[in-house]
Amino acid sequence: MTDQRSGCPINLTVELLGDRWSLVLLRDVMFGNRRTYGTLLSQSDEGISSNLLADRLKKLVDAGMLTKADDPSHKQKALYSLTEKSISLVPLFVHLGAWGRRWLHSTQQYSIRAQLLEEGGPEMWARFMEDLRNEHLGARRRRDRPTVAEELQEAFNAWVE
Repeated sequence: MTDQRSGCPINLTVELLGDRWSLVLLRDVMFGNRRTYGTLLSQSDEGISSNLLADRLKKLVDAGMLTKADDPSHKQKALYSLTEKSISLVPLFVHLGAWGRRWLHSTQQYSIRAQLLEEGGPEMWARFMEDLRNEHLGARRRRDRPTVAEELQEAFNAWVE
């Protein structure tokens, strides 16, 4: 990263992730499995514009938070994947979700996953990070249990129905 204000680790993190969209995009890739430009654009609950999406994806790729590769299912699409650097943010996302549930006017529909992750504790976070490594980094997946993402989606679907 260039043009740093200081070497403070909090400042450096805020410089990388502190804009309006970077954490939201990482959230959508991490929790929503939205991995193409089109799905990130069309399924954005917050309504990101196409130029901002392109800019933030480039920024996240350049910072080593995402990788971009050709989508094997479609020649004209790119597939974005999390890196170990971004997967390691899972505990931060859990804490952000817990704080937002506690102090802001979040809806139950969107809070259910945050609640389950908070209640699941570090063991669930570690399983989720393992699942993300399997999905995004090609690590071997344990097949003796559903993924954490499947558990979270099931809870979300139960709330919506």
